[in-house]
Order: sequence, then structure tokens, then C-alpha cells
Amino acid sequence: MNCLIIDDNKIARTTLKQLASQVKDLQVEGECTNAVEAWNLIQEKPVDLLLLDIEMPGMSGLELIRNLGDKRPVIVFTTSKKEYAAEAFELNVADYIVKPVTPARFLQAIDRVREILASNQEVVNYTPDSFIFFRDSNVVRKLNLDELLYAEAMGDYVKLHTPGKFYAIHTTLKAVEERLPPGQFLRVHRSYIVAVSKIDTIQEGALIVNGKPVPVADAYRSALNKRMNIL
Repeated sequence: MNCLIIDDNKIARTTLKQLASQVKDLQVEGECTNAVEAWNLIQEKPVDLLLLDIEMPGMSGLELIRNLGDKRPVIVFTTSKKEYAAEAFELNVADYIVKPVTPARFLQAIDRVREILASNQEVVNYTPDSFIFFRDSNVVRKLNLDELLYAEAMGDYVKLHTPGKFYAIHTTLKAVEERLPPGQFLRVHRSYIVAVSKIDTIQEGALIVNGKPVPVADAYRSALNKRMNIL
């Protein structure tokens, strides 16, 4: 893995460089004092990982991520601010470390990065739209889409229901919907997305999926009826 350190604080950059030097498979390709400098460098030479501060002069770390788009490196935030954590994880970053960065916490983040990079390489070996990857605690798991019954929004989390269990992941239902193939899944409520092929019956304003009721909102009923091709 190669990485870029981005922080306007020289001491913070030195600390991260020292920590990275102790990881055998991690190579520091450069250091940047601001996000604009980093953006220009990434265009010339892509890297696997960004060790990124948030509050910097000019462009913030959050703005840098948005400007990089989909083809971006894996992101680990290293910041003294706790209040950006929710916004950061909505951008699907690998980890969020609050300074001071300890060796144990740094190694934990690098382990997560390895898992993500490994899972990205594994995608090539599977049929598109047949699975998704998601983070379950400290593990990146693969979920075959034919196992997914429905997704349910619960506050800051989404529960992915399968026949035997469910997984609670820290994300939004909108983010999950964008990852699911529309030909197989349908939004039926502001808090629910269902696998169309898993619907058993429709009764009293609800779907029955694997024996459990899923509510249908009036705003989604027409799309549901059309998709189900109801006579």
C-alpha cells in the first residue's frame, strides 16, 4: 500500500510518517500541507490511502473527498475534532481517528484499509450486481444479494435482513439504495427497500417478506403495483 499524508500541522505529519514507517507494507509517497496540493498530486500519481486531516486552510478534508469523486483512495481521517464523525462516515471513509494518534489505533485503522483494498480487488472475480460489501464492526463482509430480503432504516443505521439474521451498518438507506440494482430491489417506504423476488403476499397495506410484514407507503404503492404486474 502507498499513502499520502495531508495535514497542515508539521508535528502531526511527522507523527503519522513515523507510525507508517513501522508498517512493513505501507509506503509514504508524500506529504501535503493542504487539500488543494493533495488534489493536484493525486491527479498525477494515484495512491491507495489518504491519511487526512479535516480542518485545514482553504479546502477542508471533507471537501477534498467530495471533489475526488468515486475513483478515490481509501480514506482514514486523523483529526482533533470529534464533531465531523457522522458526516465523515456518510462518505464511506475507512476510519476516523481522533488525535493524538496512538500506535495501536493507527494499526487498527490500517487493518481496516487492508480489508477494503482486498475486497475491492475481489470484485473482479464476481458477476456485477450479485453482491455487496459492507462493514460489520471491524470486518468487511460480502453479502450475496440473493440472500438479502429487505433493508430497514433505523436512525443512523440500516439493518440488512437475511433469512437467518440481520446486520446493522452505520449508513443511510439512500446510500444502500444506490448500491442495490434497481431491477432486483424496490423502495416501498421511506424506511424500507425490499427484494422484489422475496415478496410472498401483499395484504392490508403491507408486504409479507419471509413471514414478516413490511409497510408500504402510499407514495410508493403505484410503483409497487406496476413492478409486481398485479392483475
